[in-house]
Amino acid sequence: MNFAQMNKKSLSERDICTKFITPALENAGWDKLLQIREEVSFTDGKIYVRGRLTARGAQKRADYILYFKPNIPVAIIEAKDNNHSVRAGIQQALNYAEILDIPCVFSSNGDGFLFHDRTATDGNIEKEIGLDDFPTPQQIWEKYKQYKGIQTQSAEKIATQDYYYDGTDRTPRYYQQIAVNRTVEAIANGQNRILLVMATGTGKTYVAFQIIHRLWKAGAKKRILFLADRNVLIDQARRGDFKPFKDKMTVVKNRQVDKSYEIYLSLYQGLSSSDEDKNIYKQFSRGFFDLIIIDECHRGSAKEDSAWREILTYFDSATHIGLTATPRETKDISNIEYFGEPIYTYSLKQGIDDGFLAPYRVIRITLNVDAEGWRPEKGKTETNGNEVENRI
Repeated sequence: MNFAQMNKKSLSERDICTKFITPALENAGWDKLLQIREEVSFTDGKIYVRGRLTARGAQKRADYILYFKPNIPVAIIEAKDNNHSVRAGIQQALNYAEILDIPCVFSSNGDGFLFHDRTATDGNIEKEIGLDDFPTPQQIWEKYKQYKGIQTQSAEKIATQDYYYDGTDRTPRYYQQIAVNRTVEAIANGQNRILLVMATGTGKTYVAFQIIHRLWKAGAKKRILFLADRNVLIDQARRGDFKPFKDKMTVVKNRQVDKSYEIYLSLYQGLSSSDEDKNIYKQFSRGFFDLIIIDECHRGSAKEDSAWREILTYFDSATHIGLTATPRETKDISNIEYFGEPIYTYSLKQGIDDGFLAPYRVIRITLNVDAEGWRPEKGKTETNGNEVENRI
């Protein structure tokens, strides 16, 4: 072993990253400011409750995530110090890649890289490459397109459309990023019925906004309808996540229709009625909307013979995206039959394990009513002062 190699053995993992891995990425054409992120924590760490005390578990953290564009991750690298083999970090990197929906996976100890290609179809899944042979951003992007089934230039244009950026530090959480990317990519590939299942409190409205924004800016969808069944959901969207749409957006109310807008928010009840003459959705042409997002789609629109389903049937040429925390599958109601299998699911359990949602406790309440029911005590009176009869 020469002196240089002996010296490398004494370096920490972080030194290996700084002196060998990052320079290798930059030499391959990766932009250090825009495309390379180091030590990326993508969960908050599970919340543990002990009586009145709370504590956080460890965050999941990737040594490197590489992005073709912001919020479009295409590769992950797990680094180890030089006392480990080049493949020592590959299993951890694969676990993270599975969670983050990333196709190209690498591990490194500073001597080179082990490349695990999740897109490989020829059996050549893993290979070792030198520090000077790391793939370029375009090479990795070609593999990402293969992984996602993006085959045409028009589909690529939609899939690479930028996220909305508000000038703050706010970025989507990893699962929101996956939900948005999978949906936009599916629509770019021609899919027109899409179901997203995301637990309550995980930001479905923010996901809907980013999906709409990207498709709208790409010119793929020009008129969009956001449907909900409660005023609070419409108001929260309009005043919160949807606010950047400004004067391009309107809320359908007072049973009035103005066709000069591009983004419409409406209650089901605001568009439909048991009185056929008041079904104002028919004031729009059947092809007016390109995209309809149905919030809480497990409610009325999930039932095939519901009046609300008639709205979706009327606008059947549009792409329909269903959002729900609790998809319904019964004899008469089926989200999956209408939308297909969920394109992405982020469960309550995942949210708790990741630390984005607080854990809960089930509290059982025991009533003082036995199996035979309640009996009034002797002399028990009701509000008018009359004695309550002890009926059998």
